[in-house]
Amino acid sequence: MSSFLLSKAQVKFTVSLLTLAVASLLAAGCGSTTATTATGPAGPAFVVGTDAPMASVTSFAVEVQSVDAIDANGNSVPLVSGSPTVDFARFNGLQTLLDMNDVPVGTYTNVQIALGPATLGYLNASSGSAPTIQTEAATLSTSTVNIALPSPLVVTQAQPVGLRVDFDLRKSIQVDSNGNITGQVTPTFNVAAVGIADSGAYIDEFDAAVVSVNASAQSFVIQGPHGRNFTVNVTGSTEWNSGDSLSSLTTSSIVQVSGMLDRADATLDADEVGILSQNGFFASGQVTYVTPATGTATSFDLYVRGLLPTTTGLSLGQIAQIDLTGSEKFFIYRMHNPITQFLFNPDALLAGQSVAVGGPATGAVNAKAVSVNRVVLRQWGFNGTVVAGSLNPSSRTFQMQIDGFAGVLVPQTVTVYVADDSTFREGFTGFDSIATGTNVRAVGLLLKDPVSGNTVLLAHYVDALN
Repeated sequence: MSSFLLSKAQVKFTVSLLTLAVASLLAAGCGSTTATTATGPAGPAFVVGTDAPMASVTSFAVEVQSVDAIDANGNSVPLVSGSPTVDFARFNGLQTLLDMNDVPVGTYTNVQIALGPATLGYLNASSGSAPTIQTEAATLSTSTVNIALPSPLVVTQAQPVGLRVDFDLRKSIQVDSNGNITGQVTPTFNVAAVGIADSGAYIDEFDAAVVSVNASAQSFVIQGPHGRNFTVNVTGSTEWNSGDSLSSLTTSSIVQVSGMLDRADATLDADEVGILSQNGFFASGQVTYVTPATGTATSFDLYVRGLLPTTTGLSLGQIAQIDLTGSEKFFIYRMHNPITQFLFNPDALLAGQSVAVGGPATGAVNAKAVSVNRVVLRQWGFNGTVVAGSLNPSSRTFQMQIDGFAGVLVPQTVTVYVADDSTFREGFTGFDSIATGTNVRAVGLLLKDPVSGNTVLLAHYVDALN
């Protein structure tokens, strides 16, 4: 019997752990009995002083040993199974799905997060040459963080409920008087309960391998990066990229899915599905360097943030060279117009773009020469400051100077296009609430204007940053 079904001894519900700012976890509650919180021993770490500036930080990867919900009596239940290692810089402004379990009904007022060994990655960029990645051990000021929820997490039989977990990189990673990272990290989380219909419960990006397809039920089963299986439901209104459909899926497919958890059974109702690979291998991350610098690209460097399977020659947190022969197919996730081939192709690759590549696993045994069949442009969050005098309400555009890791890759000023259906979050209520000098995050597609050659950003979300 499916673990998602109700029984006399167990009540099923869904708890989602979603981070809006930098990384996300999605979980469903756990077990029919309560247990005391077990944090587990933190792994050894030591302080390593570096001369890398905060702006160059590419990753903060840490073992999440436990995430527990605690009630007023001090009883706790685990919300994440296993001890996944999560890169809290991977999803900037996007939410993804991590895990599902079963949890008892109750009212929970606190959350406790236990962390293990951690590393910091940063970009080593020299003018005129391809950037490299350096990784150092991080030292946590504490391995256990307790957070009081602003509103309690109330678990009932009626429908899924969730937690949004926001890890604040800026406040967590410590720097010296010159702005260089020290290796010290003070874990800073913002956690809040969310309902299934809230925007905080939407899954923007979930990458997984297809396990099976059920055409009669209009569904398919995927296996996420931590081995858990999830059922994905599709309907006539589900949009597919590049003209694909349910019949296109095989057990060699790797897909990206966006949607919401179903109120009834904690399956995933997809409103968008994109095939990242039909050959059993994919990698995703940021483009860090394009060769040649102008004209048609023959290769590009990819900082790898996502990887399936993990048994190739590629490694998470490192750079791979993707070779292009001219036969690859280029797509843009969530854009279905044929004009996309003019917006994203070997002539339109840019450092800073978030992409996924797919192909045969045999083509990824050598990280210095990876062969792929598909390249998919994806959304990502770009932090920066609104340029003075650039706000144009009539065209709904503004310019921003990108900072952080992406700002090292994209030093030029970027024009941001805000559509009528773009979503404003984190304090913004609309285009008129954006002001000169405001710190913003624009989550969307980074593109090269095919006419001017300038860098532009099509914003899906626009967030105010404190």
